[in-house]
Amino acid sequence: MSYTLVIAEKPSVAASIAAALGAKEKKDGYIEGCGYLISWCIGHLVELAEAAAYGEQYKKWSYDSLPILPQEWKYTLAPEKAKQYKILKDLMHRADVSEVVNACDAGREGELIFRFVYNMAECKKPMRRLWISSMEDAAIRQGFSDLKDGREYEALYASALCRAKADWLIGINATRLFSCLHKKTLNVGRVQTPTLKMLADRDEAIRTFQKEKYYLTRLALPGAEASSERITDSIEAETLKTACEHSQAVCTSVTREKKTVSPPKLFDLTSLQREANRIFGYTAKQTLDLAQALYEKRLLTYPRTDSNFLTDDMKETAEKIAGLLLDKLPFMQGIAFVPAVSQVLDSKKVSDHHAIIPTMELSKTDLSTLPESERNILILTGVRLLLATSEPYIYEAVTAVFSCADAVFTAKGKTVLSEGWKELERRYRSGLKEKTDEEEETTLPEFSEGQTFACPGAKVTEHFTAPPKPHTESSLLSAMERAGNEDTDPDAERKGLGTPATRAAVIEKLVKSGFAVRKGKQLLPTSDGNTLVGILPDTLTSPMLTAEWENTLTQIAKGRSDAEIFMQGIEAMTRELVESYPVLAANDPALFKEEKPVIGSCPRCGAPVYEGKKNYYCSDKGCGFVMWKNDRFFEERKVSFTPKIAAALLKDGSVKVKKLYSPKTGKSYDGSIVLADTGGKYVNYRITLPGKE
Repeated sequence: MSYTLVIAEKPSVAASIAAALGAKEKKDGYIEGCGYLISWCIGHLVELAEAAAYGEQYKKWSYDSLPILPQEWKYTLAPEKAKQYKILKDLMHRADVSEVVNACDAGREGELIFRFVYNMAECKKPMRRLWISSMEDAAIRQGFSDLKDGREYEALYASALCRAKADWLIGINATRLFSCLHKKTLNVGRVQTPTLKMLADRDEAIRTFQKEKYYLTRLALPGAEASSERITDSIEAETLKTACEHSQAVCTSVTREKKTVSPPKLFDLTSLQREANRIFGYTAKQTLDLAQALYEKRLLTYPRTDSNFLTDDMKETAEKIAGLLLDKLPFMQGIAFVPAVSQVLDSKKVSDHHAIIPTMELSKTDLSTLPESERNILILTGVRLLLATSEPYIYEAVTAVFSCADAVFTAKGKTVLSEGWKELERRYRSGLKEKTDEEEETTLPEFSEGQTFACPGAKVTEHFTAPPKPHTESSLLSAMERAGNEDTDPDAERKGLGTPATRAAVIEKLVKSGFAVRKGKQLLPTSDGNTLVGILPDTLTSPMLTAEWENTLTQIAKGRSDAEIFMQGIEAMTRELVESYPVLAANDPALFKEEKPVIGSCPRCGAPVYEGKKNYYCSDKGCGFVMWKNDRFFEERKVSFTPKIAAALLKDGSVKVKKLYSPKTGKSYDGSIVLADTGGKYVNYRITLPGKE
């Protein structure tokens, strides 16, 4: 009997595929059954090797060793993933395996993950490609009935490989170059650095903003208030007020304009991350992790998408899911709603994956059994499907203009003609714990041209011009998505800075590196972040580089551009970068704060955690997270609270410790210390025993 080897990106995805295909026999590192061997990668099993792999001269960072330009690229295995790689390699070379199916995520990165393993294992067996957007059984089985020849994706692989190598060349060389120049580790990247520049530019605009005072004179009219234009002088505003109180106000015009607001589009990953940040305060990474967990539970379609539409053949499925949502969501009870699914269907606007929506698995799921955070994301995507298939919101905008004491006053209001999708949105928001800001709607009375008002009441109000608002994760994601778009081809696979899947990681890296910090929902550059942006050349801080890359990478993926020529250009750029910024004696290493080793990321806000003399503390002073070395919990158990233990607690939430002392029995035992932070003033810990974690 011959077998088809299926390789998924993650164990959970492999389990879903196995269930759909009827494979049930669990083996060490794979599942067998019905003619299939179904195994998995663990994310990136194989990666491009670090610079040190190319020679002893690269183990120590020095300007003299730059640029590093591998002529023959080397690859590496993460030690903790070596066992799974060996399982995959052995399976590929089994005599009874006739072909291999690439079932990694359907996209550029999924193609790269599989090919690296396939090539390193020197597998020569026929390769086919599974390309699906949903993990429902029906979608998986349909995908296997329509497997593609793996050779059709050679150009996509070439594009992915070029992206990986180019990022390596620019990232490694630029990071080492500027770190050597300024005697501090300065992580520089094609996407990360322009993103930091956006934060720095916004911070600079806020810091240099000069607020200006102005005044408004307001008329009190029956059922409405009309405002003057801005007045810079308070005496002038008061004079106008007095004059109006002894004059006659005349309505000079009333204009009515019917306006239609279309329903919002379905979610792609970036818009989902923005909305989840705005409503729930979730970081981009948290939202991606939650969406991925729901995808692996088969409750959500593939999250790493940049499309806002469904394919034309999904009409019936979308209608059924909308029907399920009407039954599942309490705030939709009793409302007559017929989804206009056709307005979210457009196959031409779907590339690799359609928009994010819940799946038919909803019918079997009790939402109350899901963790609150997962439930929030699932409901949010469901609500968006209902909103996107609703009727437009229609209103009449009314503007009434008045003349009084030779000055012009304006009153604005609107009359709602059809609530449309806004009604559903209000129902959803009414049940949220944290209320979101809703715009106030003012209805004007029926003013008519020529109508007069004798001696109206008047007042003067004082105002100030407002500076730009600091970036939130929501606004930064939006800015990353738009960056460089004017310079990007319309048909480019990726637009903006990063991809929907990588933007969250970019933000997290900026925070972890100490170049950005979270304060509530705000994202702010640190002083080191501002300094780094100031010393880097425009080529590294502008989104133009990304736009140019993506244009070419898209053409490579379509077989219209040469990968080798692209890489030659990247190497030339790297050489020029190193040669253009030689070590100058004038460079002041004191530009940056003294570097402290980062123990880990704060579990509360994500900022770097540093070691102090007596504690491990969050670098964001407003956060308050601190772990004391002399904590009674550790002292009672005779455990030295080392940086190694602290790092493990921050990374994994627990750490195995041998010879814990029991104050009750006086004996020692092995167990795990678990970080049980409740967000209060003091951090708590607890013990779990082996087999009871």
